[in-house]
Amino acid sequence: MQANILNRISNSIKPSTCTQRTHAFPALLSVLQHRLYSSSHEADIVVIGSGPGGYVAAIKAAQLGMKTVCIEKNETLGGTCLNVGCIPSKALLNNSHYYHMAHSGDLKGRGIEVSGVTLNLETMMDAKRTAVKALTGGIASLFKSNKVTQISGHGKITGPNEVTAIKADGSSEVVKAKNILIATGSEVTPFPGIEIDEETVVSSTGALSLKKVPEKMVVIGAGVIGLELGSVWGRLGSQVTAVEFLNTIGGVGIDGEVAKQFQRILGKQGMNFKLGTKVMGARKEGSTIKVSVENVKDAAKKEELDCDVLLVCVGRRPYTHNLGLEDIGIERDQKGRIPVNSRFQTVIPSIFAIGDCIHGPMLAHKAEDEGIVCVEGIAGGPVHIDYNCVPSVIYTHPEVGWVGRTEEDLKNDGVDFKIGKFPFAANSRAKTNNETDGFVKVLADKLTDKILGVHIIGPGAGELINEAVLAMEYGASAEDVARVCHAHPTCSEALREAHLAAYFGKAINFG
Repeated sequence: MQANILNRISNSIKPSTCTQRTHAFPALLSVLQHRLYSSSHEADIVVIGSGPGGYVAAIKAAQLGMKTVCIEKNETLGGTCLNVGCIPSKALLNNSHYYHMAHSGDLKGRGIEVSGVTLNLETMMDAKRTAVKALTGGIASLFKSNKVTQISGHGKITGPNEVTAIKADGSSEVVKAKNILIATGSEVTPFPGIEIDEETVVSSTGALSLKKVPEKMVVIGAGVIGLELGSVWGRLGSQVTAVEFLNTIGGVGIDGEVAKQFQRILGKQGMNFKLGTKVMGARKEGSTIKVSVENVKDAAKKEELDCDVLLVCVGRRPYTHNLGLEDIGIERDQKGRIPVNSRFQTVIPSIFAIGDCIHGPMLAHKAEDEGIVCVEGIAGGPVHIDYNCVPSVIYTHPEVGWVGRTEEDLKNDGVDFKIGKFPFAANSRAKTNNETDGFVKVLADKLTDKILGVHIIGPGAGELINEAVLAMEYGASAEDVARVCHAHPTCSEALREAHLAAYFGKAINFG
């Protein structure tokens, strides 16, 4: 339509023999073209990306009185987390657990007898899509109520105070702003030599939308994402084998003792592990995928694994390409991250960055906190995040949650510490719920009693860990938590008992 308008204008204007008018015609056409194919906004801040970090930052900025624009390249808001990450995976984890309880006979042991249990995978996927749609639509409503201007397009920085949103149809919008916040998140890291088709060789995105339950699944990587998605398909009937380069599961930051217990529990659930093993390649033979692996320490120990679906989960990398960074003098580090200072400023003072595209753990809640404190800092407030108090959670069953230092960290640093542990097998609520796998482990400074780290594997660990985060954020001691009254009967009492064990040397209900 815009092109037609330009053509009509061009055809209707007859260039004069007057040299001045003839020379002015192309300039006039250029101005009209710019106005038709792009528009500009004046803003206090423009946020590139609407994932957890970006959309939260945009809303906070608007609440602080800033005229705010958010640019998103995808059709829906919410980024990876809401669309193809945290939210859909948790929907499948929750509902696959219900199916597993009914199908495995767990409900029968609780006095609930059901028969003819079948899986309707399409309905399960519909439930996932419904949750995603509601939440992504919710962000759009929040933008509207907080007066955040939303622009669709690929945001590219075209100046220290300018971002151009490039749209799918080739048009663009130019946003002039006092500040620019990069919140572009991350993307799946490819595995060299293995091409992902999202049908049988899948990333985490494809694994969330398989059309049927594979008979056999091989997962490359036994980190958080691999274990969660492997658990989903394992519960639904797939024979899952996780191949991990490291000798432990759970990824970076998990406590060694927790990782060992975690592996034993998942093993009892039917998940197979090949640790200290690297994948050398994969090839298709008809409907079967052959995965070649070998021992990390002994290359002579080779093996070939067969599967129907190969899930590649070797991590994520910052999404920082094609943003115009190098054109304006922002160099990325060797991992593709954007270097920032303590206020999240890049080398250009008007441009900031948060979340997965900067240093630190790639966690949605870390990005959210950074987004909030970053825009508060732009508004003149203090900027501080204690990264030692950012929790991590693996949403398997049982869940795993931790915050702070691990036992290995403290030993490596020569810190004198004490340990308090309490098993869920001795917790009354866990016993009545028949969910007794796991324990709570508290690490505290031997001299000051200050809590240094808390590690939980067990029922509701993702919820329980937040009490430990709050305690550590305010510098609590093990005694502080031990002397706080906890409701009975609850699984949170296990957390209290572990702190009792750390401070007094002994728990009440165990030992």
